[in-house]
Amino acid sequence: MPHTLAMAVEVATTVLAVAGMGYFLAALVAARVFVAERRRALPQYAPGVTILKSLKGLDPGMLDAFRSHCMQTYAGEFELLFGVSSLDDPAVAAVQQLQREFPERAIRIVECPVRLGTNGKVSTLAQLVPHAQYDCLLVNDSDIMVSPRYLERVMARFAPVAQGQPVGLVTALYRGKAHGTLASRMEALGIATDFQAGVLLSKMIEGGLHYGLGSTLAVRREALDRIGGFAALVDHLADDYELGARVAAAGYSVALSGEVVETAVPAYDWRGFADHQLRWLRTVRDARPGGYAGLVFTHGLGWALLNVVASGVSPVSLWLLGLSFFLRLTVAMTVGAEALGDRQVLPNLWLLPVRDVVAMGLWVAGFAGNTIVWRGERFVVEKGRLRRA
Repeated sequence: MPHTLAMAVEVATTVLAVAGMGYFLAALVAARVFVAERRRALPQYAPGVTILKSLKGLDPGMLDAFRSHCMQTYAGEFELLFGVSSLDDPAVAAVQQLQREFPERAIRIVECPVRLGTNGKVSTLAQLVPHAQYDCLLVNDSDIMVSPRYLERVMARFAPVAQGQPVGLVTALYRGKAHGTLASRMEALGIATDFQAGVLLSKMIEGGLHYGLGSTLAVRREALDRIGGFAALVDHLADDYELGARVAAAGYSVALSGEVVETAVPAYDWRGFADHQLRWLRTVRDARPGGYAGLVFTHGLGWALLNVVASGVSPVSLWLLGLSFFLRLTVAMTVGAEALGDRQVLPNLWLLPVRDVVAMGLWVAGFAGNTIVWRGERFVVEKGRLRRA
């Protein structure tokens, strides 16, 4: 009986390691497709756009991120609206400094005192929309750094198309800038070499995106109105995913811009890292249970390592491990370094096996419950909504 069990484990890990290599190859193809698409000329289309930012407190590098939004070489009109729950919020002083530095930009602070639901950010966004001057709205987090051509590249995707569904939402990939700790570096490495690879592959397999990424959510006001506005999302944790999914369900397409933005990864300790990862994993499991189960194939390197142990370090297992490791490194460099332009990937490549093993363990832990920790509080995720634990 023990021998039979050992054989079963060896066979299972062999199959999963081979399937993981297939996933790595598919991710490489998806990355090459994205890079090729990005080289195409953009249409000349620059509609007016209102950038909405929900603020709460000061974050490191926040003012620099705001400045990057003001230094746009955009042919169209744009404005920035900053929403705070109280004018006593420390973020107000940062916005006022921004107004002094960029008097030529339309920058406004709007007090949004009403808490409409569990998700405070979305509650603020819902109260900002009536103050927006333009019919295209763009939402991203307070720490997002962008290039001077950010608006040009994102908004061009709204250009009218001769046939097919009109674009209702445009989103963008992102890379993470690590700060200090080993856990922060592992988080940034995972974003660049794992999560974004999965996004590109899902786009290729599903014939387009059907969700949004919080790094950039540019939406037509008519599409937002059709799904009930931001007010319909005030109790959702994965509001970015839900916004894109609802826009797609309403008959619009979701476009992926060639622009890549940068987000700050906090200097996590190991507990903070685990809490953040489990929050993301359990949110994905709640939103896309089939897709979450399918993540079993993304852990190819972990399965190859387990196969070495299960097979007693057989020559075949070592061959599988070597090939899996080579493909994993190739994905990391192609997606992280080339497609995302993440300069941290190369110096942190030595962390990749450790990161993948930890990620595999956290994926298993993601099945163990639906409780998450968010901003120091415990919540339960049920059908996309949050309730206090």
